[in-house]
Formats: sequence, C-alpha cells, structure tokens
Amino acid sequence: ERLSNPQSRIPTPGTVRFFMHVLLLGVSHKTAPIELRERIDFSAGGLHDALRALARWTSLAEHAIVSTCNRAEIYGACRDPELGRRAMLDFLREFHDLEQAALAPHLYERLDGDAARHLFRVAGGLDSLVVGEPQIFGQVKEAYAVASELQCVGPILTRLFHWSFAAGKRVRTETQLAEGAVSVGYAAVSLARKIFGDLTRRRVLVVGAGEMGKLVALHLRAQGIDRILITSRTAAHAHALANSVSGTAVPWERLLASVGDADIVITATGATTPILARGQLEGITRSRRHQPLFLIDIGLPRDIEPAVGELEDVFLYNIDDLQSIVRDNLSRRQAEVRRAEAIVGEETERFLAWFRSRDAIPTVVALRQRFEAVRRSELERLQPKLAALPLETRNRVDEITRLIIEKLLLTPTEQLKSLGDPALVTTYADALNRLFSLTQESDSTKSDRTEVEYRNPVESDAGPDAEAPEANGLRPAAANAPPKRP
Repeated sequence: ERLSNPQSRIPTPGTVRFFMHVLLLGVSHKTAPIELRERIDFSAGGLHDALRALARWTSLAEHAIVSTCNRAEIYGACRDPELGRRAMLDFLREFHDLEQAALAPHLYERLDGDAARHLFRVAGGLDSLVVGEPQIFGQVKEAYAVASELQCVGPILTRLFHWSFAAGKRVRTETQLAEGAVSVGYAAVSLARKIFGDLTRRRVLVVGAGEMGKLVALHLRAQGIDRILITSRTAAHAHALANSVSGTAVPWERLLASVGDADIVITATGATTPILARGQLEGITRSRRHQPLFLIDIGLPRDIEPAVGELEDVFLYNIDDLQSIVRDNLSRRQAEVRRAEAIVGEETERFLAWFRSRDAIPTVVALRQRFEAVRRSELERLQPKLAALPLETRNRVDEITRLIIEKLLLTPTEQLKSLGDPALVTTYADALNRLFSLTQESDSTKSDRTEVEYRNPVESDAGPDAEAPEANGLRPAAANAPPKRP
C-alpha cells in the first residue's frame, strides 16, 4: 500500500481502532560478532537517513533506532506484529545490503512488555557489555531525540522512551551499579594491566579524543601512568584532553611514528574505515626488533584492520575480547544488579498498566461520541422550545447536559481503563460496542467529523509522567520521507 496523504491513515471519530503493539528487532554484542555489528552500524550509514528510509513501511505506525557500538535495535509501534517484524527485517536487509541468511540467526525479537523491559534494561546499563556503564543512558536519549525531531515517534514510543529514562534514572540514583570504573574504557585499561601488570613505566598512546577516548585517558591516569600520549584528527581536542590528564598531545600526522614509540595503543575513534592497516605497521614492527606491541581497538567500526593481528610480535584485541573483564565486573556487582533488575521490573509493570489501558481508549472515545451525539440531537429537537429562553439560560442548559454526560460516563470509563487483563478489556469493549452500536456511525456523528491533529511531544526529563498525545496511536510521516511501502 502506498499512501500519498499521511492523514488518510488516521482513524475518523466514531471508528473503533485496533490495539497497538510495541515491537523490537535488533542485534547486540550478545548475539552477533563484531563483523556483523560493523555492517549494521547506523552511525556509519546515517541515523537520520535510516529513520527516513524506515518510514516507507506503513505497517510501522511509529519507529525509533537505538544504535551504539554494541547494539543496533529498531523499536516500532504496529497493529500487526508479524507485518511489523517483516518490515523491520526487510529494512535491515535493504538499508545495509545484507542477505537474510547472514542476518536472521543473530536477530532477537521482543514484543510489548518484553520489549519495554528490554529497553528499560538497556537504559539502566543492565544489558551493556560492561554492566552499569553510564554512557548508554545518554545514547538512548539521543536516539529518541533524533526520532522525535523527524516525527517518527507518536504517543506509544514517546511514552515508552520517557519511561525508559525514568527507569534508567532510578537505577542510577537508587543503586550503586554505575559507581566506580564500569565503562568499556575501564575494561580496555584493565586488559592492558593484565598484559603488563604494572603500567606506570609503560608508554600508552590513546587515539581519539571523543567520549570513549576521554574515559580511557582518565582511567590510565588513575592507574598512575605518566607517559600518556593523545592524538586526534582535531588538534584542539587532543590538547584539551592531554592537559586534563597531564599527558602529551601528538599531531595526527605523527600517528604512525607514535605507534612505533608506544608499548600500548588504545584506539577509540569514530572513523568509518580503519585508520591502521597491516601495510602501515609492517615496517614499524621490524624497526621495533621484536619488542611486543599491544593494540586494543574499542572502536566500532573497528579502527585497526584484523590482519594487523597476524604480524609477528603484534597482539591485537578488539571490543569482543573484553568479555573476561566484563565477567569479572559482573560477578562483583551481582547485589546491585539484583536491585536494578527489581527496579526495571517495577517500571515495566507500571508501563504495562498504562499500555493495556490503551486498549480501552477507542471504546471510551466512541462511547463518549455516541452520548454526545444523543445530547446534541435532543437539544436540536427541543430548539423551538428553548429559543424563547434567554441566551444565558440556553448556555446553562447546554453546560448542564454536558456535565450530566460526563458524570454518567466517569465511572464506566475509569473501570474500563483500569482493567489489567487485555482479554477482559476486549470482552467489556465488545459488550459496549454491541449495546450502544458504537461501530455504526449515526448521521449526526458523520456530519460532525473534525480533522484529528497529531502534535509531536517535546522530550523532557519528566519520565513516564510526561505528556504524550493519546489521540490515535499514529504519527505523521517523517520529514522528507520517501513514498510508503507496505
């Protein structure tokens, strides 16, 4: 189905809408090797372009993408989970030019409550390579901000992501999961310490002055290392980081020479192609006269060609080689992990209570429309008798009858929305639909149709209590999106 008018997807008043689902499809360091994660890295292909491309599939009413060095996950709101999953899979194959056979074995899928729990665990650092790392929380917020900017999210994903912010914030403030050194940068330094033992006499080169490079440099300084070299394509960033750790900034043009002088090289750049190739390092290794060179590549995509590890006296490690450090970190933090998991469980149940209540919203809206249609019809029938009354009195009659409708519907509305069992909600909704013929629009209702306007909410730190539009569960097409696909 190709739709030229996005508004044609918005249900009209009086139409009972179907329940929406939250769907997640993704890969992570737990399911896919680094070679595949590199190919599915959305930061390399452009997150904005990816979101616009995904907007072509009409089976996804809302969508967002969380992409980090260790995961690539698509979140969507859809009416048919099977169609939504198929759309996500087709998008991944087309956007990254991958064969389904190479992709499918490494994918995981989550639906509704399981999808919410997964995102809450991600935001809380529980699903990270290094449990408790704080960087992922900011990355989740950035993913939502970009999707919101392009109008790819609506009421469901907006509420889901805001709830994940609240869950992540609770994990950080109510547990000590993020206390101490828990980042990937720390794991890289820990690996270097396992290799050399005492690092104080070693010369270490940090390539990259971004967030991860900063963390690496800070952990190196905390180990008492005085000989820290920093290089970056942006000289000002390299100088600023070097000053903050009492290190030395090295011009980017001297990268290879600096590698030759170092004992340990830790790379953490955002380069889309390798910055160190086998051909470049062959001459360096010969001049070192069998002095071992340890390279730790924590970039994704990788900064160093895998073939470099085949050189004599060169020992290359990548981000997947940090697993032993991760296991040690996890064993020390089991008590905090249990507390954090309990928080995630609580927030998941709260989200599901709200999410399930949405199944009743179409019936509630239709019921109110039917009562309002009857009220207006009776007022119009009595108009000849009311015409003789003063304007103020007629307005008062209109207000009183509206209040009566509100009071009559208050209790059934609250009861219907508070039901936690989706099957029971469906049973009650079906009964109301039959009793009041809610799926059949009267002539007066048809004549009173108004255009439904969706307003994209602005991100805030208000967590799950932030305002989110409830109108229709859909959102307008992303800005500059190509034609839709089924």
